[in-house]
Amino acid sequence: MITASKTMPWSVEEVQTFLSLVQLSEQTSWKLCAIVYVAPMKALAAEMTNYFSKRLEPLGIAVKELTGDMQLTKGEILRTQMLVTTPEKWDVVTRKSVGDVALSQIVRLLILDEVHLLHEDRGPVLESLVARTIRQVESTQSMIRILGLSATLPNYLDVASFLHVNPYIGLFFFDSRFRPVPLGQTFVGIKTTSKVKNKVMYCIGRSVMVFVHARNATVRTAMGLIEMSRFRLLFQIQRSRNKQMKEMFPEGFGIHHAGMLRSDRNLMETMFSKGHLKVLVCTATLAWGVNLPAHAVIIKGTQIYDAKRGALVDLGILDVMQIFGRAGRPQFDKYGEGTIITTHDKLSHYLTLLTQQNPIESQFLDSLADNLNAEIALGTVTNVEEAVKWLSYTYLYVRMRANPLAYGINHKMDPGLELYRKELVLESGRKLDKARMIRFEERTGYFASTDLGRTASHFYIRYNTIEVYSPLHLIQHCRAAFPNDCSVEQLCCPVREEEMEELEQLLCNCELPAAGGVENSYGKVNILLQTYIGRGEVDSFSLISDLSYVAQNAARIVRALFEIALRKRWPAMTYRLLTLCKVIDKRLWGFAHPLRQFPNLSHIVLNRLEEKNLTVDKLKEMRKDEIGINDTKLVILVYCVHQIPSITMEASIQPITRTVLRVRLIITPDFRWNDQVHGSVGEPWWLWVEDPINDHIYHSEYFLLQKKQVQPMHVVFTIPIFEPLPSQYYIKAVSDRWLGAESICIINFQNLILPERHPPHTELLDLQPLPVTALGNVEYESLYKFTHFNPIQTQIFHTLYHTDTNVLLGAPTGSGKTIAAEMAMFRVFNQYPTSKVVYIAPLKALVRERIEDWKIRMEEKLGKKVVELTGDVTPDMRAIAQADLIVTTPEKWDGVSRSWQNRSYVQKVAILIIDEIHLLGEDRGPVLEVIVSRTNFISSHTSKGVRVVGLSTALANARDLADWLGIGQVGLFNFRPSVRPVPLEVHIHGFPGQHYCPRMATMNKPTFQAIRSHSPAKPVLIFVSSRRQTRLTALDLIAFLIEAIIATIRDSNLKLTLAFGIGMHHAGLHERDRKTVEELFVNCKIQVLIATSTLAWGVNFPAHLVVVKGTEYYDGKSRRYIDYPITDVLQMMGRAGRPQFDDQGKAVILVHDIKKDFYKKFLYEPFPVESSLLSVMSDHLNAEIAAGTISSKQDAMDYITWTYFFRRLVMNPSYYNLEDVSQESINKYLSTLVERSLRDLECSYCIEIKEVSPLTYGRIASYYYLKHQTIRMFKERLRSELPVSLLIFVSQDAEEYAELPVRHNEDQLNSQLAQQLPLQMNPHSYDSAHTKTHLLLQAHFSHAQLPCSDYGTDTKTVLDNAIRICQAMLDVAANEGWLVTALSICNLVQMLVQGRWLHDSSLLTLPHIEQQDLYLFRRWANVKGRGNVGSFNGPIEGLPELIAACDGKESVFASIVGQEFQPSHIAQVRLKSLPQQVHVRN
Repeated sequence: MITASKTMPWSVEEVQTFLSLVQLSEQTSWKLCAIVYVAPMKALAAEMTNYFSKRLEPLGIAVKELTGDMQLTKGEILRTQMLVTTPEKWDVVTRKSVGDVALSQIVRLLILDEVHLLHEDRGPVLESLVARTIRQVESTQSMIRILGLSATLPNYLDVASFLHVNPYIGLFFFDSRFRPVPLGQTFVGIKTTSKVKNKVMYCIGRSVMVFVHARNATVRTAMGLIEMSRFRLLFQIQRSRNKQMKEMFPEGFGIHHAGMLRSDRNLMETMFSKGHLKVLVCTATLAWGVNLPAHAVIIKGTQIYDAKRGALVDLGILDVMQIFGRAGRPQFDKYGEGTIITTHDKLSHYLTLLTQQNPIESQFLDSLADNLNAEIALGTVTNVEEAVKWLSYTYLYVRMRANPLAYGINHKMDPGLELYRKELVLESGRKLDKARMIRFEERTGYFASTDLGRTASHFYIRYNTIEVYSPLHLIQHCRAAFPNDCSVEQLCCPVREEEMEELEQLLCNCELPAAGGVENSYGKVNILLQTYIGRGEVDSFSLISDLSYVAQNAARIVRALFEIALRKRWPAMTYRLLTLCKVIDKRLWGFAHPLRQFPNLSHIVLNRLEEKNLTVDKLKEMRKDEIGINDTKLVILVYCVHQIPSITMEASIQPITRTVLRVRLIITPDFRWNDQVHGSVGEPWWLWVEDPINDHIYHSEYFLLQKKQVQPMHVVFTIPIFEPLPSQYYIKAVSDRWLGAESICIINFQNLILPERHPPHTELLDLQPLPVTALGNVEYESLYKFTHFNPIQTQIFHTLYHTDTNVLLGAPTGSGKTIAAEMAMFRVFNQYPTSKVVYIAPLKALVRERIEDWKIRMEEKLGKKVVELTGDVTPDMRAIAQADLIVTTPEKWDGVSRSWQNRSYVQKVAILIIDEIHLLGEDRGPVLEVIVSRTNFISSHTSKGVRVVGLSTALANARDLADWLGIGQVGLFNFRPSVRPVPLEVHIHGFPGQHYCPRMATMNKPTFQAIRSHSPAKPVLIFVSSRRQTRLTALDLIAFLIEAIIATIRDSNLKLTLAFGIGMHHAGLHERDRKTVEELFVNCKIQVLIATSTLAWGVNFPAHLVVVKGTEYYDGKSRRYIDYPITDVLQMMGRAGRPQFDDQGKAVILVHDIKKDFYKKFLYEPFPVESSLLSVMSDHLNAEIAAGTISSKQDAMDYITWTYFFRRLVMNPSYYNLEDVSQESINKYLSTLVERSLRDLECSYCIEIKEVSPLTYGRIASYYYLKHQTIRMFKERLRSELPVSLLIFVSQDAEEYAELPVRHNEDQLNSQLAQQLPLQMNPHSYDSAHTKTHLLLQAHFSHAQLPCSDYGTDTKTVLDNAIRICQAMLDVAANEGWLVTALSICNLVQMLVQGRWLHDSSLLTLPHIEQQDLYLFRRWANVKGRGNVGSFNGPIEGLPELIAACDGKESVFASIVGQEFQPSHIAQVRLKSLPQQVHVRN
């Protein structure tokens, strides 16, 4: 690490030196890194921002201020290369992990200005920042350079050691001898004020700065000096509202303090720097905030008011040195003068401090508990050992070793201070544990952060404040007066005698009573806060300071209290505190009219609205003439009324069980968006469900109404219900920023019918394990490596192997259900050798795994023909007809079995094995329903029974599923989730946070800890939601691994070349890479595999520990994060502790904390399976009508009664919006459903509704497995003469492409990709799935570079559907008789297959030939000495000419392309496979 520490008096040279360091230090691209400049004050941050912006603009470096006053969005931060901030702000930023765009992760240079502040109250913040940064460098091995700038320090070596500076090359120390301008110092001890004036008059010929310590003292001092001034200046101030400033300016005097307007302060600074002002009387903030040198500097008095302590304190020596640093202008003066005027008794004190500087000591001990809590909340410290290590990075540790006696330590007994540091950590841990900010288990030494601790860390609240706000305190104040909720706090604002009168006056103007009155600090804070909200005026200087202090802290403290109340689930308190947050932010009372939030509305209009009691809702409904306001003001008023954020909510409820209710909420924005009012990102809202009777919040979440959210927003969550049913719950949505912006939706339970109670599970009998010899077939027995079946397999053996009964097996993942399926297959092989077995698996990856396994075991060993039938692999009819075992996906078998009358192999099926049949409840469930219903129908029509075996996880409502499958008591086996051959230990951890990416980042350290605790040496599977998360998680785990082992490794090369044993697995990897990773993991060559959730279904990997890192994924269609189906989570957990490999398994589930209760319930008890057929009923009815199964409305009604949907409709009517279960209601419901579905199909030109007969378009939709909306779109948009370019636009809008994911920020990637492609797109639709489809098709034709690997997989998804969509379009065009369009579609199909544009040279369809290689073929005609090869001698422009020129000889082709291609590439061009009978004229 290269670090520089510079200690010298502050001057222009300091900035110059720093700039040269910035320009030379980083050789990387500015776009990939960030510089952070930490300035001690907001005023200095503002000045530095302006200064650096101008200086660094030529380098293309964007500089932004990030302070409490200047907030930046995530996008602005990413576009900024340099941030200027304050220590506290940067501490808050780095305390919060912000996911994959973590600001701290892209920092490459950290500049700490005024490092000598380590000695002051704010020193602990700097210590915390440096410790955090250096630990981050060590853990991530990503270098961050630290540059420290400081005044002259006596113990600069200690500070250098703390900053990890190499003292030989990175330390620069310059004492006062190196001042560019020598400084003369004068110390005056006085008892009267007359000498002050004399001293000032002595220097008045030069520019003088007089520093005072109160804002009103600037005016008093300047006026006193004017009386004695003989010099007059003729300059006039052209613009200023400051009367006192105007009066003083002609005399050459000015004032400067933080209470002035920014424009006035800037004017004073400019006038003084130009010499128009000779004397500037200012407060000490100017010395830190603005680089404004003067010839002479006078410090008048050394007593300064500290609002934090509420008393006068001595001016610190560092402040004195900073002020003296302003004396002497390098360009103009040969020397500078510094004068300090203090009381006589303080004179020797300041003389000693300036002449004999004492070493600066650490103040870290005072805030050790708070900083420890911040590290625990961040996740960087998880136990006492790590905390002790963390302390060694602080300046406190450096000084304790250098000066142990000052800290009361016996250095000899504990030379490394190990024991003392541990004692400090234990003491702080106990304090934090007592305040409930962490959970500290002293026996093991482990720390765990709590909601309270995280809130305190994020909102910068001290632990003693949290102690004050105990739950008891909050409950007491829940019903107190409105602002009292934040009045009792740790702010030290003692009441002084001289303030009493003014506080009494302020109290008279307060809107609400102040408990405690003016006599105590509680009442004073209350009065000042009400004054601040009411925009009252304060005269007393000390009250101005206290008011500013209260205002700065109140908003932050109330926000923290709001978070605490929300976590405690107190609705009334939560609402009150959120309102109070907004009241403080807006400085507007909650009972004021909401339109007062618009500054452009006049007070006369607003007063009239309040007099008439016209609410926003009333104003929206009223006509203009009813409001009674003149036209110009009325237009503005109406405009503002419609800009107040407003939403409407519509809730529907579905009971999942008798105790859990799913709520589907549709949120529709009802206001006009204005970027100036609402910003360009979104409007934040809080949503919670409250029980008014029990005063409890059952669910809460934060959501963002985005600017581009045109469609209503869908929110889905679950809440508990209790019997007897309550009358109603409230769903309340409250704006996070706007007063008066809220909405309530009532959930009524009067008509709710709870589902039937579920029957008990199948008991696992205590049977003797059955040996594999029970199969009675040596060939079958040889397939298994074990000797006995497990208890579940033993219990179901007879039913599966010796009977033809339909079977439903519900058992936990890892129970050996695949072997159960094989038992049923063996039954068919034994009894019905000419029949076929169909095995349906939900995913292509799972089909592939079964094929790989059964090709060896069933085909090679048993001689049974095994065939794969998926979207990727479609064998010819002969292969299928000869197959004994067909392994397929639901969609493929649905498509195949639709034409069962014409396909004899479908009629030969003896058994249908459906794996993961519980997926009936998911998106693809309707296909499974239709398959089983059709199978039963085929059985009834062919008089040949088809056995159905369903394999599932443990189910709650297995009886319903069994009844639907036609299973009596014999074939139903539904075991408990706990009945696992390998016991599973489950740990569920909740993580807070409104945003997905930061929450995922905070899970990385606990994931690492889980591996260390539960599976330090055995295989580990980590499931994440996306490919990006596989990468981020792997990198973070590697970082933690380095941190854990770096201490044991000495060789630096070994540190870098360490093999970490962590793999990644997702669909975006190359096939070869994926296979390699799988082999390494299976063979235990790598220990940890991080995979996307599809792997849980796809591949049977052994793992001792499974970590599910987050239970949400980004849904491209709804453009939000939604929960995994519970079945997916169970499937992932099932990968832990596989019977063949383990005797125990462990699963760690990391979830969003608000969902922890839901997962606790359903991971331990089975989840009921509901039907999803309702949403896609039309498409499946169309398929049956096209197949001839349905020919009337009554047939359609009968068809529905075969489905699982019908079974569940009766058992859980409220889930499907059925009001009651009487026969009449059910018939009416089904009749309406059929009518609506058939009407939809008629609108899509698929059927004739009167006779319920199929039309051509319906048959096309069924044959090509397309949705009826797609066919309707083709019918309406295809025309007689469409070119290829327009056909691409038609095909992109197919409903099948609506599911294509458009991930976060992909609209920007789509915009960039569109610039490279020939066909123009609508620039406002880049976040559309259909637009992305179009761009991927264009990129496929153009061979364009895709932005990321995800787009490659997405292209494959698009192309998988494209051919059948085009074939359907071709049938539509042919049916209409449109020849030109039909030919264009044929051309489009060729383009899809070849991946080229129609106008491209046909030579580009050859492997590895690109546009830049075409010249090789054109120049062939001019090549001499090529011999008499072929019958063609002209230039080669296309494939026909090439075939003629080569005459089938590959050696000729090799000579044409010459040395540009490798032999392996040339060999891939097989000329003999191209048609040879081509006649080309020369």
